[in-house]
Amino acid sequence: MIEEKKTTPESFETIIEKVNQAYPEDPELQKLFRQCFLNTYQTTLQDDAEGTFVITGDIPAMWLRDSAAQVRPYLTVAGEDEEVARWLKQVVQRQWSYILHDPYANAFNREATGAGHQEDHTEMSPLIWERKYEVDSLCYPIQLTYLYWKATGDNDILSPQLKQVLETIYKVWKIEQHHEEQSPYLFERSGCRVSDTLLRDGKGGDSTYTGMTWSGFRPSDDACLYGYLIPANMFATVVLEYANEMLTVMGEDRLADQMMQLRGEIQEGIEGYGKIDHPIFNEMYVYETDGKGGVNLMDDANVPSLLSMPYLGYCTADEPRYQNTRQFLLSRHNPYYYEGEVAKGIGSPHTPDHYIWHIALAIQGMTATETSERQSILNMMKNTHGNTFYMHEGFNASHPEQYTRSWFAWANSMFSEFVLSTIGVYVPGSPLERLAVQKN
Repeated sequence: MIEEKKTTPESFETIIEKVNQAYPEDPELQKLFRQCFLNTYQTTLQDDAEGTFVITGDIPAMWLRDSAAQVRPYLTVAGEDEEVARWLKQVVQRQWSYILHDPYANAFNREATGAGHQEDHTEMSPLIWERKYEVDSLCYPIQLTYLYWKATGDNDILSPQLKQVLETIYKVWKIEQHHEEQSPYLFERSGCRVSDTLLRDGKGGDSTYTGMTWSGFRPSDDACLYGYLIPANMFATVVLEYANEMLTVMGEDRLADQMMQLRGEIQEGIEGYGKIDHPIFNEMYVYETDGKGGVNLMDDANVPSLLSMPYLGYCTADEPRYQNTRQFLLSRHNPYYYEGEVAKGIGSPHTPDHYIWHIALAIQGMTATETSERQSILNMMKNTHGNTFYMHEGFNASHPEQYTRSWFAWANSMFSEFVLSTIGVYVPGSPLERLAVQKN
């Protein structure tokens, strides 16, 4: 059950009022936006001596990915609200501390209590909730750090600890370019579905060198079928540019250059191994590959996804290969695209068949090039909150009152960011803002 608390900052009320003024005759959308926008702030932020801890909602752990995405809409006011900027900075720095504790872990406890999946066969510690290695879990903290810096102009964030974090991520990604030969990472879980563990005695999907960096799990926390997750590698190329920019300002030219060299290697791998010539959709990107000819044609609702390429900043929404890929993804050729009586969109093998994710709908709306599609997505989201006035993980495309995770803050934040984008409010420094500036 969602327990709300905290007084709403004035800067948040200003943002809410902008939405109200943009949609004056839509009280349902006004209420939906208010509740979703405030959800992370009111229910998932926990203060302690270490700063600000962010739970996902119904799971009392802090995911590196989820926490970054949950607080992201608040960057829209961080430049003018010092208090919001203060705790956002605490979230950033807490993520750093977790990465330095173990860059292979994806979720952490507030304190070293030993809660979570301590029985997993991997190098656990009492601070770690779960140790599923996901490339995106290292991408998101770099992205949040960079966007915080752009939103606030706070150069103090460009610190020696940040350099240490970036060095750590760089070393892991370099090692995982050669996963078979060099990686120390193993993961096995007993008594679970196959998507919750890695095969080959914990080594995971077989792969050969491509230039890309290996990932054990997807952003859904499901195991990768093949070792090279294309959307995650796309995200990595974007945040490596962010890292290069921050390190250059810091005067760390050597590490900055290494970041760009790694970026080039990963991008060469994506373009060399991550595409196919589809008989219907022409040249398009695949979801996963092993570098040896094996490819997985699908998309998952969780971000990074193939659908989210322009949102992440890998390409523009009108880029031909993206449009070809998008047409595939939003068709029944994608095994996780569903059409129901109330909604149609992308779901996930992580949730039941015929369940669409609000996160995927938000991404579809933010990457749409036509106003009519954005409006259709907005209407669909209004019609599928199941009379709760919150977004959910997945919902039945024909019966939206059937859903998973009633308290899932990431989905609420994604909906909020989508609504803000429809009125021209963007996270400072984000790809969406840059594209909007270019159009204007």
